[in-house]
Amino acid sequence: MGEAERLPTADLEIRPPKQRRSREAWNRVLDAGVSILEDGGYEAFTIAAVCERAEVAPPAIYARTTNKDALFLAVYEHGIQRLRAEQRVFADTSRWADLAPAELVRAAVAETVGMFFRHERFLRAVVLLSASHAEVRRRGSRYSQELGDGFAGVVLRTADAITLPDTEAAVRHCFHTVFAASVVRVAYGPGFGRAVPVEDDAFVADLAEAAVRYLLAT
Repeated sequence: MGEAERLPTADLEIRPPKQRRSREAWNRVLDAGVSILEDGGYEAFTIAAVCERAEVAPPAIYARTTNKDALFLAVYEHGIQRLRAEQRVFADTSRWADLAPAELVRAAVAETVGMFFRHERFLRAVVLLSASHAEVRRRGSRYSQELGDGFAGVVLRTADAITLPDTEAAVRHCFHTVFAASVVRVAYGPGFGRAVPVEDDAFVADLAEAAVRYLLAT
């Protein structure tokens, strides 16, 4: 059982910095924490390692929180916000205007998988941890639903061309397939479950084609 599963919610809260210098130091801490997760995974994540990489003294962290798991969850949120910023592409109507149905589906898949690829090292660390960390798993589920909402909002623009009877359910199922394949890819690498590893471009193209064939029966 992970520490976050035992600690009261109050013990996981962060006391936000108010002064500019403190905010700058805290941002360095969060950036350093993400970098440590990317380089060494959760096993490398310690308060001492974060202090060293952020070039801050331990009081800079203990002024904000009193335990490692609260710090880790703050770093987790910091990393996730970088992905959430990219999800705005699904609300950008100009990105999706005038695309034929198959083109739109392929583009939505490519945007989704591209987020995984661009943040692969961070996501690998948190995905592998989520199996044993209930709070990471809970938050990850919430964020995946948010990503799915963005994906569905775009792909449902092609609703008239989707051949399956329950259009929204089909689009949601399509997203979950894309999401699951991307999670496995970033967690275990391109050779997992394959005799020959598939290059990133081919992986995206194959997944996009599967989505088109499923939704549009082309």
